[in-house]
Amino acid sequence: MNSNTQLSLFEESNFNQKDLIPTDGKITIPAHTYTTMTELTQHCENCHRCGLSENRTHAVVGRGNLQAKIMIIGEAPGQQEDETGLPFVGKSGQLLEKILASVDLKRETDVYICNIVKCRPPENRVPTPDEMAACKPYLLEQINLVKPKIILLTGATAVKGITGNKQGITKIRGQWMEWEGHLCMPIFHPSYLLRNPSKEKGSPKWLMWQDIQAVKAKFDQLSANS
Repeated sequence: MNSNTQLSLFEESNFNQKDLIPTDGKITIPAHTYTTMTELTQHCENCHRCGLSENRTHAVVGRGNLQAKIMIIGEAPGQQEDETGLPFVGKSGQLLEKILASVDLKRETDVYICNIVKCRPPENRVPTPDEMAACKPYLLEQINLVKPKIILLTGATAVKGITGNKQGITKIRGQWMEWEGHLCMPIFHPSYLLRNPSKEKGSPKWLMWQDIQAVKAKFDQLSANS
């Protein structure tokens, strides 16, 4: 078969390189591949870039305002998230909403929520570096589509998955850092706060209160300047 015949075959079919993207984690996903979150979601639901796809009920892509100034990135879906296809719907999600409401931030309008990986790891284990790498192009595309002014990284896995910083969350939480033109802040994951319920000064919950107030102040400043 000569090259002209091969080219003709591709022309006659509806060949689209995007159709190949979900099938193999080794295939790169160039920036700005997706023009809508719906398109990205469809690919995630059919993605097999890593082994997590084998046991998922739903790919958990994201929820919230697609034009939100704040993006919150968690670690991975849990059982309830896998069952519903929505991130942060369990006890951690309920606490997150209370934390946002405490400073008058609304999930429906002010934030967009997603995770480092879109499929639930077995037994809720931490995603492996390969799994995070396979899913990261989708997350980068989400950031490109939402264009948040502030990114909150909940827990050490989210920090490592985005920035590569391997420091413990207790050392870097509450500190503003710049990443790819975005203002980021590492914060405690709500599940960590559920395991540490004390509200005494210096406790994780007390520290989270300081951090979320700083986030709201920055949010108000950016809103006034926009």
